[in-house]
Amino acid sequence: MNVIERLPESPETPTTARPVPRWALWAAHAVPLAVLPAGLWRILLGLGVPMGFSGELARVYEGPDWVLTPYVIVLSLIAEGAALLTLGLVRPWGEVFPRWLPLVGGRNVPVAGAVTAALLGAVTVMWLCVDVLRAWDGPDFMGNPESPQGLAGWIMALSYAPMLAWGPLLIAVTLAYYARRRGGLSPSPTAAPDRTGSGTAR
Repeated sequence: MNVIERLPESPETPTTARPVPRWALWAAHAVPLAVLPAGLWRILLGLGVPMGFSGELARVYEGPDWVLTPYVIVLSLIAEGAALLTLGLVRPWGEVFPRWLPLVGGRNVPVAGAVTAALLGAVTVMWLCVDVLRAWDGPDFMGNPESPQGLAGWIMALSYAPMLAWGPLLIAVTLAYYARRRGGLSPSPTAAPDRTGSGTAR
């Protein structure tokens, strides 16, 4: 008789100390997705893909360029990296610092510090978005006849529009994080424990 050996089950990956509401999990993952289109648009611009600029602006934003190309790539990576930090509010590493971090590794993440940083980030993002939105049709933006027009203008607008959701989504996820860390959220059947993070929740 053949003996079939069962493979050992992989150890369960760490979860958050309390289950994350499913809506907060979705909202946290939506933030980097909302920032991604604008980043891709900028990178394509820096790589020399025609994005609809004309006249003098076409010369200013002509890539590849030793200044423009690295600038838009670094800017896009910083924005996406900042957006990805939202996942820390629904992952174990947002509750306990990863052990590979010097000095703080393995320690609990201070609730007040995490919440304050996240809310300040959300307010900053919303301020920047409102500031750009107010000037969008002005002479320094889309009101300039050399800016992308027609289909190119719509593509640019649709690439940046999702970023308007960044601030509100971050605030919502931050409030859920605060309530969960302070014991204000009770585990429920609709909660979604995180099973993809790193670190040990305590």
